[in-house]
Amino acid sequence: MRQSASFHQELITKLRKLLRGRQFVPGAQFLTEREIADRFETSRPTANKALSSLVSLGLLEFRQGAGTFVRENVLDYDLQRLVSFTDKVRSAGKEPSTRVIDFQKITIADVSVEIVNALKLNANEPLFYIERVRLADGQPVIYERRHIAARHCLSMSKTDAKGSLYAFWTTRCKLTISGADESIRAINATKSQAVPLGVKTNAACLLVIATGYLEGGAPLWQEETLYRSDVYEFRNQLGGVTSPKPAQGRIRGV
Repeated sequence: MRQSASFHQELITKLRKLLRGRQFVPGAQFLTEREIADRFETSRPTANKALSSLVSLGLLEFRQGAGTFVRENVLDYDLQRLVSFTDKVRSAGKEPSTRVIDFQKITIADVSVEIVNALKLNANEPLFYIERVRLADGQPVIYERRHIAARHCLSMSKTDAKGSLYAFWTTRCKLTISGADESIRAINATKSQAVPLGVKTNAACLLVIATGYLEGGAPLWQEETLYRSDVYEFRNQLGGVTSPKPAQGRIRGV
């Protein structure tokens, strides 16, 4: 029985929906290949492929001789695409929430030249500044400082900042987000960073600095987001080895 790529994606979507239910809490054993094949009327190879995809996404884990289980404690950062924090936390069986520390409308006089350049702001153009903590089951896991080009979402309020910004931008503002350029590095949290995250000063964290873009190339946001390394795991799936190509980018410090 040969099935299309679209069916495979639909099956993954259905399985992810199951993972958000109460039956499959973190640590619980998930459906077997046979159970998936019978339940969704598909072949066992297709069921195996879907399970492997969920393992690659970090939602499930294989345990030798025991089966497939819902992963516990670790949240995954998808390095290949933008994923809503709200959706990611719920798919891990946890309840997302947000604590807004600061929300204000400011001007370019209040920000650095780097942010002005990153967002391609004009003189006297307003922008939003958001500082917030994202929580999973009440535990702080992300500390975020974000600047947003206000011209694309003038109606934005503090209430909107309490939820998914991706959902607000794409649904309420009808914006199409094309992606983001980001850099990731390990740091030790300063006192001001550690307090909102609920960790000790100098605790190991992962810092993501990113600029997000709309379709057409206009920058929408610039962020500095700190992830707790004891809670987050950054995962990626690599392809095979290819012939060497000329290096792209530059070495830090050059």
